[in-house]
Amino acid sequence: MHVICLALIQGVTEFLPISSSAHLILAAKAMGWQDQGLAFDIAVHGGSLAALALYFRRELAGFGASAARLRWDANAQLMAKVAVAAVPIAVAGWLIEPFAETALRQVGVVAAATIGFGIVLWWADRRGGGDRDEASVTFAQAALIGLAQAAALIPGASRSGVTITAALLLGLSRPSAARFSFLLALPTIGGAVLLAALEPATWQAQAWPSLALGFVVAGVAAYACMAAFVALVNRTGMTPYVVYRLALGAFLLAFW
Repeated sequence: MHVICLALIQGVTEFLPISSSAHLILAAKAMGWQDQGLAFDIAVHGGSLAALALYFRRELAGFGASAARLRWDANAQLMAKVAVAAVPIAVAGWLIEPFAETALRQVGVVAAATIGFGIVLWWADRRGGGDRDEASVTFAQAALIGLAQAAALIPGASRSGVTITAALLLGLSRPSAARFSFLLALPTIGGAVLLAALEPATWQAQAWPSLALGFVVAGVAAYACMAAFVALVNRTGMTPYVVYRLALGAFLLAFW
């Protein structure tokens, strides 16, 4: 049950603009759960990565065909823009992630970031947004979205939240902002999983059935969440997620 709950939390909250770190901290505090370790983190993020690959299977197949034929078409350009957008968080992660994972991983910081970045998301949803799709993003705009993603190193900010916020302010429609955010998660999560998996001590004395269960549960939850979010976001807007973030941040401040 412990493994299933954590995997569900990770899968559902990874792609919604509500901060997965805030939910994982809340669950651990509320239930008194111990850290599951790096291998479990890799397993659930790997499940989310598999869900991404399945969700964007047509885009990835098109990019593969373009790369094989050395064509600089719309598929290749979109993936190149995603690569450009992934650079800032790679640099920022190398520079400050150890600090962010220690000094900033406090309940007060998570709560403040959950509330603060939620308000910015609400403002972006009201002031930004448009009818542009993800293919219309320029390389300069991709870099700006990537710079915004670097703020997600602050626990509670939400990687999807900050990237959707930036995309909305640049004039993307809500579904397109979500899709570009999800596409950007491919190199971001993939790179983090790869680096963590290369740590020598990661796979020693692991409960492999628990890792497999976490992978599957997180993957199924992540895919369902992405599909539902893109289908409904035009009707719901970002307000329900902002209200939820404000309530969650206030709850964390009040009780921890």
